[in-house]
Amino acid sequence: MTTSTARTVTANIALTLDGRYNGPGGPTDIAAIVPYATTEVARNHLNRLHENATTAVLGRKNAEGFLEFWPAVAVDDNADPRDRAYAKWLVDTDKVVFSTTLTDSPWERTRIANAPAADVITQLKASGEGEILVNTSPTVTKALLAADLIDRLYLLITPEIVGAGEQLFVDGLPGSQWRLTSQEAGEIGEIAVVYDRKR
Repeated sequence: MTTSTARTVTANIALTLDGRYNGPGGPTDIAAIVPYATTEVARNHLNRLHENATTAVLGRKNAEGFLEFWPAVAVDDNADPRDRAYAKWLVDTDKVVFSTTLTDSPWERTRIANAPAADVITQLKASGEGEILVNTSPTVTKALLAADLIDRLYLLITPEIVGAGEQLFVDGLPGSQWRLTSQEAGEIGEIAVVYDRKR
């Protein structure tokens, strides 16, 4: 399914060198990601990904973690200005959270979606303005890759191989071509890249 409207759908995620967003210990095993998340390159990357986004899309588990942590950063004068800018954006922007268990949103400016990701994103693309950012939510990103609805990928690649864990790019995805539009390497081996879908 290929849909084209004025709204660009972007997705952000950090991956290990072997393409995993967590390690063998499961969803909370992000030891190969965390040390690289606060580098200069990672913070610059964070700043880029939300600058044109007007809608944040999250899975429920991610929303619970993000919306517990980031609001305090938004008002912390000692936080890195890039972190504060991202946090303020996340608090103030419209959010869609995918959940099969929540019926009402516990967060401001947030609506709950209990429907296939491709259907919800197609509806979002058809109305409103600004980019739609799927924010570090691999389940949603996988569904949208399968439906060919992602226009830009923001990837932070860490220089570690974990050998097991969940992968973003799984067998069965439709073939696609991407154009590298930005890259920045950090001093400890992390690389921030931006790929745009070639259509």
